[in-house]
Amino acid sequence: MMIIDEPFAAPELIEYLACTQEPVLLNSMAERILKRHSIKALGDEEFAARVNAGGRLICTSENAFSWIAQHIEDEAVTEAIATFKDKARMRKLLAPMYPSLEYREIPTAQLKEVCFEDFSTPFVLKPNVGYCSVGVYVVESRQQWDAALADIDENMAVWRSRYAKSALDEGSFVAESYLEGTEFAVDAFLDNNGEAVVLDVLRHEFANAADTSDRCYVTGASVVREYAPAFASWLTEVNGLVGVKDFPVHVEARMSNGVITPIEFNPLRFAGICGTEVAYHAYGFHTYDYFLHDIRPNWNELLKGKEGKLYCMGYLPAPEKLAAGECGFDYDGFLSHFEGLQAFYRFDPRQTGALGFIFLETKENDETERAFLREADLTQFCVGI
Repeated sequence: MMIIDEPFAAPELIEYLACTQEPVLLNSMAERILKRHSIKALGDEEFAARVNAGGRLICTSENAFSWIAQHIEDEAVTEAIATFKDKARMRKLLAPMYPSLEYREIPTAQLKEVCFEDFSTPFVLKPNVGYCSVGVYVVESRQQWDAALADIDENMAVWRSRYAKSALDEGSFVAESYLEGTEFAVDAFLDNNGEAVVLDVLRHEFANAADTSDRCYVTGASVVREYAPAFASWLTEVNGLVGVKDFPVHVEARMSNGVITPIEFNPLRFAGICGTEVAYHAYGFHTYDYFLHDIRPNWNELLKGKEGKLYCMGYLPAPEKLAAGECGFDYDGFLSHFEGLQAFYRFDPRQTGALGFIFLETKENDETERAFLREADLTQFCVGI
């Protein structure tokens, strides 16, 4: 069972749904797809009945959470969403694993009343219920704190217009310790026994220490072999405190000296919008198919022929003038920098604030294209200014 929702459904996903006839919810996104593709779409009542009867469910977007809250009676699903989505609640739940981790939940209306000197720097400020890297700030100084508060004031209305409240709720923020180490994103599910099955591991690469963008995630044989077992063991331990079963989750965490510390848990979905398709481009399988049918990856087979390669996924923010409709963008010029381009899905910058999603195959021993993806000033491709 799948809910496909705004803002985007990847061609690979649509092809999968047409070939397998996996049931989807008949919403506005499904209706648009039905005009060109034969997929199996069920109305609210039948779809909800199947989920409430124990059918596995996954979403492509957290915009679906509002529908779930209104139609799904299975408390195992709704309570798992509420728990994983609430960062402060998860910090409290996992306190036995991380007794020294500092965090504080602050109502948005009280942010300007908070005494900056009460915090140990550096720290991270982010929405308690958030999506992607929207509203995330690394704060090392009073100047950066003031800049973060000003940015929140300036962009709050834009966030509200782009994201459902169930995906991004700006009612409160969390200030917590800045986590050292390498950042990872993991697509996984908890099986019928509550044990974790890892479907992909992505190393999140940044342009610099202040970068919080989603421009470059990297997976490959070396990444999966080194880190998948550790994340499976860790997530199983986490679930010993949470207690969910038959449930997909996209986890962001940092690892330092072998110790994994969570950043956030994103329930009932994998890498956002269409990011999870990196597993298909890299290894040839659909993560959502493996979850829905309880399939464990045979990494020994899947990683054959993948040595020496790294596969990248990036969500590219639109330059401000492009998002405001004040210029165009030289897409061909930008994409010409990548020899191993696998796919680029173009979004409407004015509606989404993004250029789109990019998928690349790169050589592990050549950093050039990955560095460009992380660090390039995208305004150089703006045209018609």
